[in-house]
Amino acid sequence: MSNKVFYSLVAVFIIASTVFWIYMFQDNSSSAPFPNSQTADVDMEGVTLTMYHSPTCGCCVNWAKYLEDHGVEVITEETMNVYSVKEEHGVPNQLSSCHTAVVDGYVVEGHVPVEDIQRLLAERPDVTGIAVPGMPQNSPGMDMPSDETYQSVLFDGETVTVYNTHN
Repeated sequence: MSNKVFYSLVAVFIIASTVFWIYMFQDNSSSAPFPNSQTADVDMEGVTLTMYHSPTCGCCVNWAKYLEDHGVEVITEETMNVYSVKEEHGVPNQLSSCHTAVVDGYVVEGHVPVEDIQRLLAERPDVTGIAVPGMPQNSPGMDMPSDETYQSVLFDGETVTVYNTHN
């Protein structure tokens, strides 16, 4: 199987998974599945994030630049096997995107907006991390005009819940 065919199949899987999970977790019920949050102001200056990505992925580089433009120091680690990084950090397959990052003990999967990372670090919920599943066109780093609405979700070993909705 050629690399183009393989990556096309991966992209189709990611998009289908994203659509599925967005519809599955639209209910923003008032009972929070992730208690144990702490509130504190977080300044993105001084925040360091390590991003693992394929050396051939341009949107990952764009996302890192976006974060740097917002005061985050980004350390990039290129790998030919980003899926082993996802597995090591507990990213469920259905939330997978093109890159995985780690910041202050949390996993950040995909094109997560800086305000969601800032909120995550301020609230400190008891979760594995935050994700924007798939690769929404108008998410940071993708930067393609779209009316598409996408969501960031919190996840741990058992639960996925909508954290924020973006359009």
